[in-house]
Amino acid sequence: MPNITLEGVQKNYGGGSANAVANLDLEIRDGEFMCLLGPSGCGKTTTLRMISGLEHPTGGRIRIGDRVVDSIPDSIYVPPEKRDLGLVFQSYALWPHLTIENNVDFGLRLRKVPRAEREQRRAEVMDKLGIAKYRKRYPSELSGGQQQRVALARMLAVNPEVLLLDEPLSNLDARLRLEMRAELKRIHEEFNTTIVFVTHDQWEAMTLATQIAVMSEGELQQLGTPDEIYETPANRFVAEFVGNPPINIIELAREESGGLALWAMQYVTSRFGELHGLGSVGVRPEAVQVTGAPENVPDGAFKARARVTGILPTGGSWIVELDVAGRKVFSVTSLAPVCRVDQDAYLWVQPSDLNLFDHDGARLQPERRLLAV
Repeated sequence: MPNITLEGVQKNYGGGSANAVANLDLEIRDGEFMCLLGPSGCGKTTTLRMISGLEHPTGGRIRIGDRVVDSIPDSIYVPPEKRDLGLVFQSYALWPHLTIENNVDFGLRLRKVPRAEREQRRAEVMDKLGIAKYRKRYPSELSGGQQQRVALARMLAVNPEVLLLDEPLSNLDARLRLEMRAELKRIHEEFNTTIVFVTHDQWEAMTLATQIAVMSEGELQQLGTPDEIYETPANRFVAEFVGNPPINIIELAREESGGLALWAMQYVTSRFGELHGLGSVGVRPEAVQVTGAPENVPDGAFKARARVTGILPTGGSWIVELDVAGRKVFSVTSLAPVCRVDQDAYLWVQPSDLNLFDHDGARLQPERRLLAV
């Protein structure tokens, strides 16, 4: 299967509006599960529609393998039906008057696949997706999750080189979404299909993707594996968008004479030296440890005196709300908290768990840190 390459792709709807997608360079490799992640209006669905051919870019090139399918400089445009792509929309778009088996082999009949081969491929994909027993039913007789499986089966039956999914799980309830995530993961592993998946749900992206492209206001913010996106966010937008509860941000740029910002600045300076441009420090809630005794804090860790203001059980874990000199900090633990509400405590964080950002929100990497002479 081919790679998909976007080179300087832009989309502007005119009328003096800003670019919906701006100078996007992105490569989706063969067999990859790529998630386009971001808030509403960030350009992820527009990007997917340009790959499919439903939207025409206003700049740049799109390649599928060695073939250019869209190019403004070269005046090339290949229509959607000739790109060998499968597209599954947020709405299932099933034919209500056709049975499930006729919905599944609809694309095969359009391609005039011989009847014997059509029946074999239809049976195989329906068996793999667990919908064979519904073959004689109509879409209105199925649940939302079952209809979603039918929509996926219809696309997989024609064996597209690339499967494009535009928020296909957003209409399902929590349990069905969990089941369909597992189903999509299995489909990707079993069929080895290149999948491009649009979502605003960070957990869908984190659990499904082999690569995540985080977008904001039409621009690519970071491309990486789920672990890279979570553990080493490229900037504050990525750090704050991915994570629940959200990352704790300590602003260092504010003019403050004391408190958490001052303590954090003193610790970072003592640990790494004077950092030019340092504007804020981010700490994931899972990295914040809480103890009632200061002697339990490891040597070299950042620590601060705090007061426990809330403990929120979530089933398998607890969210601990802390007040640190008037600043609210959250900690997440899988163990029952040792402290009680209204009790004094200490929080501590290992230096490797500190995310440092400059005044513009860009990540300061250790190798890029400049020590004052």
